[in-house]
Amino acid sequence: MERLRRFACLTKKGCSEIMEGLIPELGPHDVLIRNTACNICTTDYGQWLGLREHQGYPMVGGHEGCGVIEKTGEEVTTCAAGDFVGINVYKGCGTCAHCRKGEFSQCVNPPKLITEDGYLGEFGFATHAVWDEYSVIQMNPRLEPGCANFLEPLATVVKGLKKLRLAPFETVAVIGGGTMGMLNALEARALGTRVIVSELNPKKLETARKIGFETIDSGQKDPVKGIRELTGGKEADAVIVAVGAAQANEQAFEMVKNIDGRILQFAAGYPAPVTQIDWNSIHYRRLELIGTYGADAEDFTDAAMMLNTGIVDVSELVEPKRYPLTEMQKAFEAAATPGMYRVCVECQK
Repeated sequence: MERLRRFACLTKKGCSEIMEGLIPELGPHDVLIRNTACNICTTDYGQWLGLREHQGYPMVGGHEGCGVIEKTGEEVTTCAAGDFVGINVYKGCGTCAHCRKGEFSQCVNPPKLITEDGYLGEFGFATHAVWDEYSVIQMNPRLEPGCANFLEPLATVVKGLKKLRLAPFETVAVIGGGTMGMLNALEARALGTRVIVSELNPKKLETARKIGFETIDSGQKDPVKGIRELTGGKEADAVIVAVGAAQANEQAFEMVKNIDGRILQFAAGYPAPVTQIDWNSIHYRRLELIGTYGADAEDFTDAAMMLNTGIVDVSELVEPKRYPLTEMQKAFEAAATPGMYRVCVECQK
C-alpha cells in the first residue's frame, strides 16, 4: 500500500505551503527516515526572503535534520531500523576527480535532488525522507534533536578549520557571533586556542559571553583596536570571517598579525561583498587568504564525534521555541528575524 508524507514546500518568495505526496520506493541501499526535527539554515530562509531564487521552486528544503530509520532496503548493511541518525547531504556523481578523492561537496556533476513529481530539495521539512545508506551518520540518541541537527553546519566548520590549521595557544578572532560564527568559535576553543568574538548585536554578544568567550562590542568600539587591547598590543594569529559583509572582510586584514597571518573566509553574502584588496600587502605580509565551502565524509564523521561526545556543545545556539511542521510559515518568519539563532521545526507535528 502506498504511503503519503507531509511536507512544507516553498512555492515562491515568502510562501510556504503544507502539501502531501507519495513516499518514494526504497532502492536496495536506501533507508526511509522518519524525520524528528530539522533546523532552518540561512540558505533556507534566504530563499524564503527571495535572496536565493537560483535554488528553484517548488522547494522542499531542510538539510540540518535528524530522525529515526523506519525501514531499510534489502541490501542495507551499515544501519538498521531504530537507529537515530543525521545525514551527510552532499551527494556526488562518484566518478569526477573530486569524488574520487572523497570530496563529494565539490562534485562537478552532482545529482540534482528532485522527486519524480518535480519537487526539489532534501525533504528535511517533511515527515519522511529517503536517503541512501552511505549518507547516514549515527548520532547519540541522548542528543536533543535541535542539537543533533547541527551535524551538517558543524561539518562545514570542521572543513574550514582544518584548512586554517589552528594550533593550541594561538589567538583567533571571529568576526560575527551568529550561528556559524559561534560554531567556529566553539570548535576553535576545543582545539586549544584563545577565541575573541566581535559582534554588534546585543543578543549575540550576550550569548557569546554566556558560553564563555571574550567579546568586542563592535557597535561601541573599533574591533581592530579592541583586539589589540585584549592582546596587549598584538593582533590575532588567525581571523575567521563569519559575516558576509565587505566591512568584515576589511576588518580581517587589520585584525590579523602583520606577518604570516591567516584569514578564513567562511561566510558568503548576497549580494556578494566587494572589497578593494591591496595585493602588495598580501605579498609583503605573507598573508594567507583561505576559502572554505561545504564538507566531506570525514568532516561529517568528525562533527558527529564532537556532538555525540559533547566536545562541542551547541545547546545555546538553538532558539527555545519549537515550531510544528504545520506552522512552517511562522517558523520562516522567526528564522529570518535579525538576531535569531537556529529555529527548530518538529517534523511530526
